[in-house]
Amino acid sequence: MGVTKTHNRPHVSNDNPYSESQFKTLKYSPNFPDRFGSIQDAREFCQRFFLWYNTAHKHSGIGLVTPEQVHYGQAQQILEQRAVVLESAFKEHTKRFKGKMPKPVPLPKAAWINKPDESQAILL
Repeated sequence: MGVTKTHNRPHVSNDNPYSESQFKTLKYSPNFPDRFGSIQDAREFCQRFFLWYNTAHKHSGIGLVTPEQVHYGQAQQILEQRAVVLESAFKEHTKRFKGKMPKPVPLPKAAWINKPDESQAILL
């Protein structure tokens, strides 16, 4: 994303764009309360939210698949299936696409905040 992570500029919102994106999704969620009754209420809400965010929410930045699908290697197959459906729709309704074949949004290259040292990887 071209943003350098720093810790010397408090209250600057562009230090960690991945975290900022997730936080905005959290805050703008229709279910996000004005207040939590307790710290336990906040924790329970966030546990449910992050489960949804990682397993059900389709992310525009990763080809409209979930982080779980990317993590478990399912995303490429999903995008290939989408390409087949888009090609079929294009053939049946070319005018709807203004004569241009639609393509699924591709997966971006891997991006890391703290990339693991591959030389320390344990093979199972």
